[in-house]
Amino acid sequence: MSPLRWARTAPGFDGFATPSEHVAGAPVHLARLDCRLLTDLGCEVIVANSRKLRAIYQNERKSDELDACMIAKLARADVSLLHPVKHGSEQAQRDLLRIKLRDNLVRQRVNVISSVRFTLKALGIRLASPNTNCFVKRTREYLEPRDPELLDMIEGPLRVIDEMTQRIRQLDREIEQLCDERYPETKRLREIRGIGPITALCFVLVIEDPHRIERTRDVGAYVGLVPKRDQSGRSDKELSISKCGNAYLRRLLVSAAQYMLGPFGEECDIRTRGLRLAERGGRGAKKKAVVATARKLSVVMLSVWKNETH
Repeated sequence: MSPLRWARTAPGFDGFATPSEHVAGAPVHLARLDCRLLTDLGCEVIVANSRKLRAIYQNERKSDELDACMIAKLARADVSLLHPVKHGSEQAQRDLLRIKLRDNLVRQRVNVISSVRFTLKALGIRLASPNTNCFVKRTREYLEPRDPELLDMIEGPLRVIDEMTQRIRQLDREIEQLCDERYPETKRLREIRGIGPITALCFVLVIEDPHRIERTRDVGAYVGLVPKRDQSGRSDKELSISKCGNAYLRRLLVSAAQYMLGPFGEECDIRTRGLRLAERGGRGAKKKAVVATARKLSVVMLSVWKNETH
């Protein structure tokens, strides 16, 4: 039995897969377990980026055996051809779960609020658009003197929204506490205008080690905020951003950039630069300015983090 197959049946693996399966063909959630298990066993683990291995996933005679053979040949020729992926630590994955749970709750709360608003709108009742945190209070104040029977009918969804709001606030406090106690480096990042605890903590958890990105400017490509390129001869197309890396971190950076360029953003060099880009005009000038500002924010955050560790 090969070492990889033996590792899959080793004590402590709890039989997540049969001995006949290959590590190279494991799903993402099992690939993390495979990587940690094999590393603990003293093996050198290389996790290939499946998006970059077109020779494998577009093979007309694709099979697990041929896939493993191709991966072995590429690893022996040049490991960089596999575009190795480095998994985050288990602790970082657990801490990142709090942020993702909060994001899921926020999205679900928006869906429930929209459902209540559309239901009332069908009955001819138009509610104002207050802050999400006080939607329940404003709705009760509006309906109680006018239509208490209708208020009783939607009391269930209102209680769900209220409970979600309380849970979101609790997660906000837990994230703040996590930043202060376990990740003090986020304190410096939060001094950047437009960067809050969630964005700072997510950035730290995704990057983990700031020194593994040698050139600070490369962090923009790491989070997928640089344009793709398709150049051949005199043709050099203007393409959209690559959207590689962590999608949630990229969304947080874009949200921070939108806030910074909005009416409530404080004056700073990054905001001035972004507004100057937006004033150029042309197709999608404002969107390009937001993306450029988000990319600049990621570079500044990594630079501040690196300088703090020296």
